[in-house]
Amino acid sequence: MAISVAGGVKPGKIIEVEYRLYLQLLVGKKAAVKMEDELDTLLDDAANKLEIERAAIKLRLDKQLKAKALYQAISEQLSHAVSKDIEHQLSWPEKVSGLSGISQTQLLLLDLLAAKEVNLARLRPLIDDSSWLVSELTAMINSPSSRHRRTNRGNIQVSDLKLILNYVGVENLRLLVPYFCLRHWLPSGNANVLWAARKLWRYSIISAIAAKALGQLHSKNVSLVYTCALLNQLGSAVVLNCGARMFEKHWRTWLQEASHSRDKEVYDAILATEFPANEIFNQVMHHGQKYSWQLLSLQSFDDSPITQVLKELDVEYHFSELSPEAAIVAKASCYAKVYLLEELKLIEHQEKRVMFDYYEFSQDELACLKGLNFRKLDLF
Repeated sequence: MAISVAGGVKPGKIIEVEYRLYLQLLVGKKAAVKMEDELDTLLDDAANKLEIERAAIKLRLDKQLKAKALYQAISEQLSHAVSKDIEHQLSWPEKVSGLSGISQTQLLLLDLLAAKEVNLARLRPLIDDSSWLVSELTAMINSPSSRHRRTNRGNIQVSDLKLILNYVGVENLRLLVPYFCLRHWLPSGNANVLWAARKLWRYSIISAIAAKALGQLHSKNVSLVYTCALLNQLGSAVVLNCGARMFEKHWRTWLQEASHSRDKEVYDAILATEFPANEIFNQVMHHGQKYSWQLLSLQSFDDSPITQVLKELDVEYHFSELSPEAAIVAKASCYAKVYLLEELKLIEHQEKRVMFDYYEFSQDELACLKGLNFRKLDLF
């Protein structure tokens, strides 16, 4: 007789599968399936060029044993300096909060949108306070694919925020604002973490799509579970961002020093040094989940339903003890892990069954999720 693992202590097999997924997101070299709203598409050439340049230098160094030894020594020193700096920085949540770019205004906006009743007039000044968010909404309304553009003759550009918000409406803002916020908090403009950021983004979107569908199926607060599913990776995004900034800072400083000393071998060794993805992976596994709610708590949002759900997902030991909302987010996250690992052919059928058993999926839930399009979030 099979022994059920439903809802109790998380089995080792579940932990192993979840670890495997994050390893692929942050360290794996397999390319992610493209989405229609890819991050930093302008960086594609830069990222590819950087990888080709590093590979060419390594090939040349491999032919020179002395140079290879120098590369290994310098690479280890640089990686160690970056790792120690990242470890020190991440040990201070207040420092991480200051570097994250997360503000009380943004969190209040998310909190208000997750409530049952929303006052559009109250949202306007909060949105107006974030210029990047205004730019995102304005660009969306004025894009060729917007219904506004298709139903109006001529090339009319709308710039008035009040008109934009009235046209978008509260229900669409519930989807758009959390979506744009997480995308804003992910690393951008950095070729070293472009692939990891894209894969983490895709995992978050799949989780959000699944949470939205499950919330509708169970007649729960769809906006709350959808927002929490996106923000469940907030901590991972911030850790990745901090790691990217720290590596870039050290790497550029070392390159400048080598350039000033006119030491070509040292310069090439530094240039070929790769981003310490394994170290960042370890830091994400250690800090990611707790920072997802602690960063909100540090901004005085302890009582927010969003913070409470994210905290449950970190501190509750048994799935069966989660609130209905937290359970939906956990299920959505589980489904996203299985979906991505299946895509990469990195999960066995029995492992998939154990995952679905532990998170207590019903046949109705699986049928609901199976028919969804996970390639793109159905936005306004």
